Amino acid sequence: MTIRARSLSSVGMHWILLLTLTVMLTLMLLVLHRTPLGALIGEHIADRPRRRLFLASVSFFLTFAIVRTMVYCITHDIPPFHYVMVKGTHIHHLVFGIFILLGVGYGWLCEVGNGSGASSIFASRLMSLLYGIGAALTLDEFALWLNLKDVYFVREGRSSFDAIILFGSLLAIGAWGAPFFAAVFHGSPWVKRD
Repeated sequence: MTIRARSLSSVGMHWILLLTLTVMLTLMLLVLHRTPLGALIGEHIADRPRRRLFLASVSFFLTFAIVRTMVYCITHDIPPFHYVMVKGTHIHHLVFGIFILLGVGYGWLCEVGNGSGASSIFASRLMSLLYGIGAALTLDEFALWLNLKDVYFVREGRSSFDAIILFGSLLAIGAWGAPFFAAVFHGSPWVKRD
């Protein structure tokens, strides 16, 4: 097989991450809309913003697990996983995360899925799941944009893991801890009431 034929045959392999995340997103949306789970979440997490935080948190941690598994496979030469290469340049997965976050931000500026009157539950779920995916892809390579060099597997790369834990915890606290913190602050002597 020639070099050109080999590179053309592996082009599809480079996009496995995006395909996997698309399948994950589709499956999550199907489960939320076609099974009792969506209604169960709505019943137990009555506040729509907290439901969005919950969905973002779930997709964030799932994406992080998928990405770390794929990177492990890539570094241990387990096919069909390869780095995404375009004209000899390694495209880091944070690039896809940035594009997703830009799309979600633009959507929310246009009030798509933000809970406003005409916004559908499907759009709300989609935007929340995409936000979690984009944040995980971006923060998984936090050390790269902090150090401006590829430090994924060295000591400085630990800051990516720290960023994932901190941000994931923030999402989880917002989703699950909101009633607790509301109760604490409403009963707190430090909060001034009118």
